[in-house]
Amino acid sequence: MTTQTPLDSPPGRTGEPGLPLASGRDTLRIAGAILPIVAQGVIARRRSVVALAGKLDADGRGVRILQDVATRYGSGPVRLRLPGRRAALVLDGEGVRRVLDGTPDPFAPDTWEKRRALGQFQPHGVLVSHGEVRAERRRFNEAVLDIGHPLHHNASVMARAVAQEAEQLGREVDRSGELDWDSFIRAWWRVVRRVVLGDGARDDHDLTDELTRLRNAGNWSFLLPRHRARRERFRDRVRAHLERAEPGSLAEMIARTPADPEVDPVDQVPQWLFAYDPAGAVALRALAVLVAHPAELARAREEIHDRDLALPQDLPRLRAAVLESVRLWPTTPLLLRETTRSVRWDDGELEERTALIIPTWFLHRDGRTRADANRFDPQQWLDGAAQEDPALVPFSAGPGRCPGRELVLFTTSLFLAHLLRGRELELAVPELDPQAPLPAGVDPFAVRLRVRPTG
Repeated sequence: MTTQTPLDSPPGRTGEPGLPLASGRDTLRIAGAILPIVAQGVIARRRSVVALAGKLDADGRGVRILQDVATRYGSGPVRLRLPGRRAALVLDGEGVRRVLDGTPDPFAPDTWEKRRALGQFQPHGVLVSHGEVRAERRRFNEAVLDIGHPLHHNASVMARAVAQEAEQLGREVDRSGELDWDSFIRAWWRVVRRVVLGDGARDDHDLTDELTRLRNAGNWSFLLPRHRARRERFRDRVRAHLERAEPGSLAEMIARTPADPEVDPVDQVPQWLFAYDPAGAVALRALAVLVAHPAELARAREEIHDRDLALPQDLPRLRAAVLESVRLWPTTPLLLRETTRSVRWDDGELEERTALIIPTWFLHRDGRTRADANRFDPQQWLDGAAQEDPALVPFSAGPGRCPGRELVLFTTSLFLAHLLRGRELELAVPELDPQAPLPAGVDPFAVRLRVRPTG
């Protein structure tokens, strides 16, 4: 049984006006919950740290600490005693809704920390922009990514790329008898490069390897200098692919979408490539958890039974499995916003330039408020229950929600559909019991499935 160390008596629970302020000791405990999340890599995952965090149940321990904090301090925001930085922790769904609905003003997404980290490879990206230029870049992203449509304008060409790469991967794993992270992610990156930049980028591994190196530098935020020469080399490679504007790719959409020079279309592309990498982890975890839950797997197989997977299509059950994978293991475990001015909150106040931390990995797994906190429940994404819960934000929410949500769900669900067809899968690693609580962390780099082709 896990023993909890009692927190200090929180001063904000004594009836005094104002938002609760965590004691110094409690702030250290909160830091002890959040730092392992950061250490795993918020821009690029660190394989060895992710593995260690899983063995130590660092994510689960963090959930339990924040449950204590929320119980004793209330839903907050709970102000933290940090040297040189005003910060507050948002610990309930209504607080999440208020902050995300208030993006970009008074809750701006371009926090100081985010500008430092993402500036390594997308200094003009929409996530690190502010004011009118942010609005222009946001409109451009929404147009190119075809926000709000389950099937992208170029879905037919994209579906062909997904089918071809999934089928090649299927042949490889049918021969080897095993599907693991390395084989999965190689195929996934080929899909991503084709969808974003066109078929000519299919085998440009150097491009995405360069991006990974820049993202690794971004993990260190302000602690490392900018790698300007490397970023310019990466940018030149992206620009060369965009100049082809291959039909059916996002590059073609860029060429067809009007944009002011300050939008800097080339600098929007790194975010799309960056976001598609953790989408691969989401998809592989979704496959693993489906295989571990035979009833849900049967429903997913039934959905694709008589479908022509060469055609673009909506696959609600597989999309729900992907969404539930993100709910269980968020790719953005910490959402950040920063106040643009002083903000009244209940009977308290958040000062200007206060960082607001939304710990999604905790909110999605808070067993005090969620009956399904630690079980696989894709049905909630089909019946609308999840959409009614403001604490569930797998792709963020509000005006700053991920504009590529539908595109990611389309490509991941279709990729999984191809892998499920024509083969039996058995989960080798990790061991997931459908009757037991799911672990707070699942290392995607360690996932391994046994494969048996069925014709």
